[in-house]
Amino acid sequence: MTETRDIMIKRLRMRSMRRGIKEMDLILQAFADVHLAGFGDDDLMLYDQLLSENDHDLYGWIGGHIPTPEQYLDLVTQISKGAEGVTRPE
Repeated sequence: MTETRDIMIKRLRMRSMRRGIKEMDLILQAFADVHLAGFGDDDLMLYDQLLSENDHDLYGWIGGHIPTPEQYLDLVTQISKGAEGVTRPE
């Protein structure tokens, strides 16, 4: 059975808010609520792949503390725009 687009978005939203560290819950839940419905299929698949990464790595990428892998650079840049104040002081 294949996953419908609506089910995939619901699953990704749930995975965005149930992370390993609270900061990532806040950052990714806010991002998912605003952006996932407007994503194309390829963007949803990339976001799904990003959610499989370690939370401490994600937090470092979003905060700019460690280099982001090339495949995620555009997505992490987009997520970082909404993360001001959570990853570093405004």
